[in-house]
Amino acid sequence: MNVLSFGEILWDTYPTEKHVGGAPLNFSAHFVKMGGEAFLLSAVGEDDLGSDALSFLKEHGVRTDYVSVLREKRTGECRVTLDERGIPHYDLLRDVAYDAIPIPDLRGADFDAFYFGSLALRSEKNRETVSKVLKSRAFGEVFVDINVRPPFVSTDVIRFAFQNATILKISEEEFPTVTKLLFGRTIDLTESVKTVADAFRNVKMILVTRGERGSFAYDCKSKRLDRCEAVKVNVVSTVGAGDSFSAAFLYGFLSGKRTEDCLRSASEVSAFVCSKAEAVPPDLL
Repeated sequence: MNVLSFGEILWDTYPTEKHVGGAPLNFSAHFVKMGGEAFLLSAVGEDDLGSDALSFLKEHGVRTDYVSVLREKRTGECRVTLDERGIPHYDLLRDVAYDAIPIPDLRGADFDAFYFGSLALRSEKNRETVSKVLKSRAFGEVFVDINVRPPFVSTDVIRFAFQNATILKISEEEFPTVTKLLFGRTIDLTESVKTVADAFRNVKMILVTRGERGSFAYDCKSKRLDRCEAVKVNVVSTVGAGDSFSAAFLYGFLSGKRTEDCLRSASEVSAFVCSKAEAVPPDLL
């Protein structure tokens, strides 16, 4: 099975080191590790960071057929600095390559699912690209991962994401911000899920991650709620854990597994990633 994932390629750059990432990149690499095929639709600059990102993708088996190299833009970057107290500060650069992802030529291509996150929707150009992709063909599922990154979040962005999803993933911590943007108020978590399901009838399933309290899936049609406890591990880093959760769940879902089994697999994989320093560990659970 194969997926087309859309969105940012960016580097977290520190004074002495750098790490490539972005939710769609991490998701794609993990989907490949699960046994699927992932095509990334994104853009990098004609610079060293862009070249290194392409090498990373090829090394991890992610197809780069739809990754554009834009001469006029720099590769996405989040510059991380530490103040005198050791507290990190993040500067997520604007107007970079992933803010201008070109509309691809998908003639002859066939995908089981389309994945995108909310960060890359910060540009109107990218919302246009996603709209064109969705209109160009029918996808079995559209998996949308909400990543609230102030100030790059707005009612228009969240509404666009919700209106186009069939499977929606969001963390418990981000739900209050989302309901405030969409409905003008914060709502109890359980009620929030039902409110979203009633307002956006295109959404079939809502996944909510809750950190050490596990996760749950809400089937919007049957109104069935499946819960999964978190797998306990010694946490080294949570970077990439949510992306691996998305990849494992979607892979299982597309394979026809039961929702509760998909949740369990996603929980195990994300816990494993938390026990490692890398967002995409070289070994597999």
